[in-house]
Amino acid sequence: MSAALPLPIAQAPVPGAARRSRRVLPGFHLTLGYTIFYLSLIVLIPLTALVFKTFSLSWDAFWMAVTSPRVLASYRLTFGASLLAAVVNLFFGLLVAWVLVRYEFPGKKIMDALVDLPFALPTAVAGISLTALLAGNGWIGQFFEPYGIQLAFTPKGVVIALIFIGLPFVVRTVQPVLADAEKELEEAAMCLGATRWQTFARVILPSILPALLTGFALAFARAIGEYGSVIFIAGNMPMVSEITPLIIIGKLEQYDYAGATAVALVMLMLSFSMLLIINGLQAWQRQRSGAR
Repeated sequence: MSAALPLPIAQAPVPGAARRSRRVLPGFHLTLGYTIFYLSLIVLIPLTALVFKTFSLSWDAFWMAVTSPRVLASYRLTFGASLLAAVVNLFFGLLVAWVLVRYEFPGKKIMDALVDLPFALPTAVAGISLTALLAGNGWIGQFFEPYGIQLAFTPKGVVIALIFIGLPFVVRTVQPVLADAEKELEEAAMCLGATRWQTFARVILPSILPALLTGFALAFARAIGEYGSVIFIAGNMPMVSEITPLIIIGKLEQYDYAGATAVALVMLMLSFSMLLIINGLQAWQRQRSGAR
């Protein structure tokens, strides 16, 4: 009789082998490498070039470039108008998102599509349209002109233009969070005797506050760097209605590249600091909500 063949020995499964075999996307190291390469190519290298170009100036020349009276006036207008526009969008963006989520009415889809219009509309077209509407002989400006209120070619026009281009950021950030909010919690609060304001302040607002801060940060950051829609309606009067991006463009046209990068570096540092503060507030709010 022939000898019995040995039975195959069952091999123990290798830890993580099944998980690796089910992977669809590349591994962590490869994707991390591509991520760092892409961010370096698109973000880090241009910003590094900006910093090194600014270093070609001496400290006295740098300080004179970024603190001249004309540049300081543009800082005040750019950051002040951007902050005011973001605050206005914070309130009205929440209102628009609330209406789109909580109510049904004729023309809702059209209104929902109009929210994205500032995304699709070229900024130059937006600036020309707003100027035509808000000028002294425009459809809207003609009603304010007899009272001595001039909207176009003043800082007021800058704020209005920044509100126009920043509204979608707040609406589109808050809208999905508001749609996913649990209405049972609102009903429970009202059954316990809470008023509508108490229900909003203590139940709804804490859940959408991180999204509100995110929309505010996006609208604020977008407004700081806006150029196309503002350049037509601002009037570009030095010390009055001249924004910082226009200062940078003017220096570039004068071949003052170092001065332009110096002003751009200051804007970059201020913008990054404000966004960092807002992100810190968001993280603190999430930790506070998780602790509850």
